[in-house]
Amino acid sequence: MEIKLYSGICFNENKFSETSDFISIEVPLSIAVNNIPFTVTMQTPGNEADLARGLLFTENIFKSQECSPLIEVISKNGEGYIESINVQIPSKFILKDFAGTRNVISASSCGVCGKTTLDDTHCETVNNSDKLQAELVPEMFRLINEGQKHFRKSGGTHAAGAFTINGKLLVLHEDIGRHNAVDKVIGFLIHNRLMEKAKCITVSGRLSYEIVEKAKSANIPFIAAVSAPSTLAIDNAQESGITLMAFCRNDKFTVYSNPHQILINTNVPVK
Repeated sequence: MEIKLYSGICFNENKFSETSDFISIEVPLSIAVNNIPFTVTMQTPGNEADLARGLLFTENIFKSQECSPLIEVISKNGEGYIESINVQIPSKFILKDFAGTRNVISASSCGVCGKTTLDDTHCETVNNSDKLQAELVPEMFRLINEGQKHFRKSGGTHAAGAFTINGKLLVLHEDIGRHNAVDKVIGFLIHNRLMEKAKCITVSGRLSYEIVEKAKSANIPFIAAVSAPSTLAIDNAQESGITLMAFCRNDKFTVYSNPHQILINTNVPVK
């Protein structure tokens, strides 16, 4: 259950009336690695294993897709939501010292606010030879909109989806945080051995630096968002070889980086 019914008083037409609304649930999740505290992130309950796996992958701490870590539920709160997990990883697979990299709570709206530094990854590029047919982008968002069952009830969750180069939906996850939704998607792809098939990530909100970083770490060359991008997201995508599309609404979108990787229906690359 990712939503809960709350009562309120609605002001409309110069009067108050009682109302009930479904509200998206937000709870803290404490993640430890080999019993060493890593981070506390605010998230929507559910798919905690995918979230942890995706987050450790995109943080470049545990990148192996062959080794499946043991994820233990340490505790739950009074309502039965998981509030603490521990990820057991053989030390030889841990790529960097994670102690101190995230030493404060990471809010649901930001994927980098819990970090003490930003990794210098500007020179990394994705490995891509595919081109995406432009007409597939609006269809991707139609599939995402159809799948956002919790958003339709509460209006309070973001969605991220992963698609093949032919526009097939591989996975859709909702969460109160954009970056959490992306991490859950990447974690699902890893768990189900689908990373090589994923070529495009869609995001229901705005597109900022940390989303591009997550796509880059997963070698996903296309990102599309409903809302606006930031300047840092565009610059990062351009340097990384990622095609960034934003304002994907009403069968339209704007390409802000590497447009040569987009094809129109005449099969002529956009220049």
